[in-house]
This record gives sequence, structure tokens and C-alpha cells, in this order.
Amino acid sequence: MLKILRSHRISRFAVIGGASTLVYAVCALALSRGGTGAAMLPATAASVVAYAIAGLFSYAGHKYFTFMSAGAHAFELPRFALLNAMGLATAIALPVVLTERLGMPAAIPIVLTCIVVPLVNYIVLRRWVFRDV
Repeated sequence: MLKILRSHRISRFAVIGGASTLVYAVCALALSRGGTGAAMLPATAASVVAYAIAGLFSYAGHKYFTFMSAGAHAFELPRFALLNAMGLATAIALPVVLTERLGMPAAIPIVLTCIVVPLVNYIVLRRWVFRDV
């Protein structure tokens, strides 16, 4: 049974990742528009708050659904937060370097971010954050 659950881990990872993206988008839109057209927060602040909310959702989803970890939050949450910060830094750095400095089209760093960050996240989550699974 455990082997079957592990074989579906990538699918569960994709479900949580997609749901986290949706949580981010809904929160960012709600915070930046306030539901009435008047912004509750400036777009950048709304994005950061939404990213944090989506990060908490993602942590819980990956801990309990993707990797089914029984590890301690004190051990796993700081590692998850560090990985999440690295993903955010990558999403910022790639456009700065590739588009702003090297003049590449914006689609290139966006596509690279969408491929590299989830791939690295899956590997690091499995081998370092929730490694006892």
C-alpha cells in the first residue's frame, strides 16, 4: 500500500502546487482590490501577503497530503520556509538577469521559473524537508 501511495506522490505534489497557486492568486486579487475596486493594499504588499498565505497552505498540503509526514513542525517548517524563499528569489532573479540585463523576452525567465522551481522544490521537499518519509 505504501508503494502505491508513493507512486502517486508527484500527482499529489501537482495538486497541492496548483491549489497553492490558486490560493495565491485569489488572495492577491482580494487584497489588492478589496472586493470593491478600492485596494486594501498596494499590489506589491498584497502579493507578499498572498505569497505567505499560499506558502502556509502549501506547507500543510505537502506535509499532510503529498509527503504524509509525521515529522515535527519545528524541524520541517523552517526548512520549508527557506526553500520557499529560495523559490521566490529565483522568480525575482531570473527576470532581472535574463530580461533586464541580457535583453531576453520576458517569457524565457517565466518559463524557466515554472520548470526549475517546482522541479527543485519536489526534490528538496522529498530529500531534505520531509526526508523521514
